Amino acid sequence: MKLVILDRDGVINFDSDQYIKSPEEWKPIPGSMHAIARLNQAGYRVVVATNQSGVGRGLFEMDTLNAIHDKMMKTLALAGGRIDAIFFCPHTSADKCECRKPKAGLLRDIATRFNADLTGVPVIGDSLRDLQAAIEVGGQPVLVLTGKGHKTVVDPHLPAGTPTFADLAAAVTHILN
Repeated sequence: MKLVILDRDGVINFDSDQYIKSPEEWKPIPGSMHAIARLNQAGYRVVVATNQSGVGRGLFEMDTLNAIHDKMMKTLALAGGRIDAIFFCPHTSADKCECRKPKAGLLRDIATRFNADLTGVPVIGDSLRDLQAAIEVGGQPVLVLTGKGHKTVVDPHLPAGTPTFADLAAAVTHILN
C-alpha cells in the first residue's frame, strides 16, 4: 500500500497562532487540495495526523473540530480528492499523552489501523515535532515551508537530510516523480 501522512495546519490549510477554531477560519493553502487529489489519483492513501490542543484548551468543542474536518473533506472532494482518515490528538502538552506529536502515538495508531509498516512513508509537516514523530516510526520526514516551515528549516534540531519543499504541491510533485 502506498501511504502519505500529512499534518493539517500549515500543510493543508493556513495556520494561526490563535488556532483554527471554526470552519470559517479553515482556509486551504493554494494548491494543497489538488496536491492531495494527485496523490489519490496515483494510488496513495492519504492520512492526516494533527495535534488539536484547542479542544483540550477549551477553545472549541469536538463538534466544531468535526465541522472543520467536514469542510476540509468537502473542499477536497470538489478538487477530486479524499483523505482516507484523520487522526488527531486533542490534548495539551501538560497532559503528557503518547499521541501528541512529537511523540509518535498518532503515527503508530495509523500503522495499526492500516496494517502498514511506516518505514520510509513520507510524513509531511511544517514543524519540528511532525518530523520528530516521523523519525520515531522510521518514516521519511518531509518539511514544507508553509505554516511554521520557515522557522523549522533553520532549527538546529532539523533531522539531517530532511527534504524541504515550498509547499505541499511541490512535495507531492517530488513524491510522484
